[in-house]
Amino acid sequence: MGLNVAQKLIKSHLVSGEMVPGAEIGIRIDQTLTQDATGTLVMLELEAMQLDRAKTRLSAQYVDHNLIQEDFKNPDDHLFLLSACQRFGIWYSRAGNGVSHPVHQERFGKPGQTMLGSDSHTPSAGAIGMLAIGAGGLEVALAIAAEPFHVEMPNIWGVKLVGSLPDWVSAKDVILEMLRRHGVDGGKGRIIEYYGPGLDRLSAMDRHVIANMGAELGATTSAFPSDIEVRRFLKRQGRGDDWIELLADADARYDIDEEIDLSQLEPLIAMPSSPGNVKRVREVAGQEITQAYIGSSANPGYRDFAIAAQMVKGRTVHTRVSLDINPSSRQILENLVRDGHIAPLLHAGARLHQAGCNGCIGMGQAPATDKISLRTVPRNFPGRSGTREDKVCLVGPETAAASALTGVITDPRDLNIPYPRVAEPDEIILNTQMLLAPLPATEARKVKLVKGPNIASLPEIEPPPDYFEIPVLLKVKDNVSTDEILPAGARVLPFRSNIPEISKFAFDIIDPTYHDRALTVREAGGHAVVGGRNYGQGSSREHAALAPRFLGLRVVIVKSYARIHGQNLVNFGVLPLTFDDPAAYDRIEQGDRLRLEGIRKSLGTGQTLTVKDLTTKTEFAARHSMSERQVEVFLQGGLINWMRKRVQKLTA
Repeated sequence: MGLNVAQKLIKSHLVSGEMVPGAEIGIRIDQTLTQDATGTLVMLELEAMQLDRAKTRLSAQYVDHNLIQEDFKNPDDHLFLLSACQRFGIWYSRAGNGVSHPVHQERFGKPGQTMLGSDSHTPSAGAIGMLAIGAGGLEVALAIAAEPFHVEMPNIWGVKLVGSLPDWVSAKDVILEMLRRHGVDGGKGRIIEYYGPGLDRLSAMDRHVIANMGAELGATTSAFPSDIEVRRFLKRQGRGDDWIELLADADARYDIDEEIDLSQLEPLIAMPSSPGNVKRVREVAGQEITQAYIGSSANPGYRDFAIAAQMVKGRTVHTRVSLDINPSSRQILENLVRDGHIAPLLHAGARLHQAGCNGCIGMGQAPATDKISLRTVPRNFPGRSGTREDKVCLVGPETAAASALTGVITDPRDLNIPYPRVAEPDEIILNTQMLLAPLPATEARKVKLVKGPNIASLPEIEPPPDYFEIPVLLKVKDNVSTDEILPAGARVLPFRSNIPEISKFAFDIIDPTYHDRALTVREAGGHAVVGGRNYGQGSSREHAALAPRFLGLRVVIVKSYARIHGQNLVNFGVLPLTFDDPAAYDRIEQGDRLRLEGIRKSLGTGQTLTVKDLTTKTEFAARHSMSERQVEVFLQGGLINWMRKRVQKLTA
């Protein structure tokens, strides 16, 4: 039997395990991607590991999240990241150069290679035939040090695309249709591979939109073939020699099969506050809005801005609406300017922001209280925008632009204007000046890391005891995101290099008293958190594991985990358990005191542990899904301790 694209990518990089769904495999990583919201920890971790130089084919660090410089913290971190890139042999993308994912696709992405990124939207690179996976920063640091990445072998979910998109419908509506069908955890344990004749009319950046938001389905990654369209994209970028053909074999099979007829799609919208809360735009049309936002890694392409420009040309944005234009890269912005697509936006009343993540991560452009904001971003988790009681909806650029003109949610088909047909030009302005290449090794070893006063060393994490008797400090519901566990935004992210400070915001959106209550029990043994299904969905930020661990979190018991956060808990020495019987969740209350005994023996002999609820005088079974390697990591207190011991053995 032939292989599909995902299987070919895995097989060519497999270093351990077997390609059997559910089995742990280790894969060789060619490239890594870090950004400034997570990269500072990665660089501190490389320092703690005493790494001499990056051992990947290519590693790149982007400054795209924390661009607001309201005080010294962010600019200090930018200088720290620059010095770390010079020291460790990593490419550095300067502030204002653009969002990591589209810039990486423009300049560095290569079909047939693997990439690990400390950003959950790293799978965007699957658009050009890469196997690109998001992970916690510690695992990315290990990949930079040439350690393989370990993950459960996913099922391969083949989605056959047929037909072609109608006018006013774009790639964003394809992935919103997937979310409408399957929800925010429908892709868990799966790689989504798109194929079929419908691909012929989807550009490389259209595919980027779909691959980017596969993360919102909980998928391990998304994959596309490297075909003629990918060759066209790379040639346009001046990198035609980087292209290789990578197609599924004619007799390839998939573990799950699905089909989408693109011709039957219509404009869709994810209503607050979940990417899975998808409706037809016409179902909710007429609701008043105050903001329309176009850009981000989820809609980064030239056409996404150009089509909006042509829609508003000669018109004026509604008086009540802020139309925010968020360029995804400096290169794309330069080409939009050259081709006359920025002037119509500005004349219509749009506000032009610098190239970066900006409002997508809550760094500026926050919406008004209790008012609807339409955004082409990938996520609308509660409070992520920077406004606590936000009403963010996810849409394509056509719906955002149409609604900006009318002041209400509007199906763009109802504007009764000709559909503007735009395409990226074959000859484009290339901009590589904002990318700084690694220094030669001899020069790199002379570089000293530049640490401002807000950069603190990583806290030491001791190995776990064999016995816990701890209170349930917090009980949460289904689909709690890492944005709720450790928020992003302008008030929080500047402390990303200072764990004691950023820990003050842990669970702040859910329970502002958590931090103080955690400190009161930390020295007495710590605490537990109990949760529902899909716990830790969303961002890969490891702060959501490390900050609560700093506050004494020792055990998390939930119905199920999002993949990256579950791994991050192990990496920082927090025991991740699931209820053997989900009904046990209903019997536990916040404040109950739990006892776990003989932890080391239980982890060494099986996957089930007995948890005693001392408050209700009952007990229940809980399970872990850690591999033998992960158990070893947990018992040593996390991945840094594990790696440090490994290095000591190698150098002894």
